[in-house]
Amino acid sequence: MNQYTEILMYLKQLAEQDVFVNTVKQGEISELDIEKQNIYPLVNIAVTGAGFTNGQTMTFNIDLRCLAQRDINKEVVNDKFWKNDNEVDNLNETLAVLNRMWTSMYRDFEDVNITASENPSLEPLIYDEKNILDGWALNFTIELPNTTLNLCVAN
Repeated sequence: MNQYTEILMYLKQLAEQDVFVNTVKQGEISELDIEKQNIYPLVNIAVTGAGFTNGQTMTFNIDLRCLAQRDINKEVVNDKFWKNDNEVDNLNETLAVLNRMWTSMYRDFEDVNITASENPSLEPLIYDEKNILDGWALNFTIELPNTTLNLCVAN
């Protein structure tokens, strides 16, 4: 039973294939930005919960975050709409990364007998964490076969 590891490896591979992503991490969201050697944009993969359904399948709640570091220009703000930073660029770039990852996953899931929530939610993250990061969190649930448990066989 290695579904957890397989999910992490699959998502890591997808993130590493994206040309915009420089760092891929996994684990608790609270520890996302504690390393000084992160190179942004960064993708963090977190499995935030799991469940057994009917003995045939398992569900996993996934939180994918893509974040880029804010670059603030110290000049006087001349444009109150765009401001003097790269917030809009960060949000565009990180959303594009998650969009490419979701599209690939959704296309691949049928081939590996995985189902996913049809409409995952996206949450903007603005001025987040210690390094002033902008980006998006993509949250979705997947359901996959439980290949180890067989209810018809006694141990």
